[in-house]
Amino acid sequence: MQEQTKADVSRNTILEAALDIFSREGAAGARTESIARAAGVNKALIHYYYKDKQSLYGAALDQVFAGLAARMKKVFERELPPRETVLAFAGAHFDYLASSPIFPRVVMREMMRTGRHPSPHVRRIVQRYLGPLQRRLVEVLAQGIDSGEFRRVNPLHFVLSMVAMNVFYFASAPVIAMITGSNPLQPKRIAERRAAVLDLISAALFTPQKARPQTSSSSRKAQP
Repeated sequence: MQEQTKADVSRNTILEAALDIFSREGAAGARTESIARAAGVNKALIHYYYKDKQSLYGAALDQVFAGLAARMKKVFERELPPRETVLAFAGAHFDYLASSPIFPRVVMREMMRTGRHPSPHVRRIVQRYLGPLQRRLVEVLAQGIDSGEFRRVNPLHFVLSMVAMNVFYFASAPVIAMITGSNPLQPKRIAERRAAVLDLISAALFTPQKARPQTSSSSRKAQP
């Protein structure tokens, strides 16, 4: 049992170092020697767990997307009304990216690489993680539209817009810092951005809720 625990720690250390370097150098530019040095292990240990750099890159991507999928599934398991589900999803997605801002950079690099060269990983990621989440959220949006809680938006495009708002903020953090003159990853700025995202989603999607008729105090007193 102790050996397994040590193996898990070693793998996690390697993956964390790999994610950091892949986010900066990309799959092609990252060197196994650099990952080993950053992880504090020898190169042979990396090859013991992963047959080559491409396998390590795939494992790093799986760690990012498996964690995201697990976080999002918890939102759906709560079985909240459509309005609350959409906001909970957007908030959980934002929080997951905020927990490690290098994740969006890894994702963006992989998506851009897919446009130039066939990726052996994207199809697996879509089928295993992104596709099921997207279909579930589209269903929630369709339910909200049918019930009159949501405007008649295109559910697919709305999901893409929600995700893009979060990914862009963290992936573009260095540029945003130059534009605004402040660090967008400071806790205060992250909290402000999160609130702004949820506010925009609410304004763009929710229909006005009808106020419940209220009985005046005088009429209540007149009731027997």
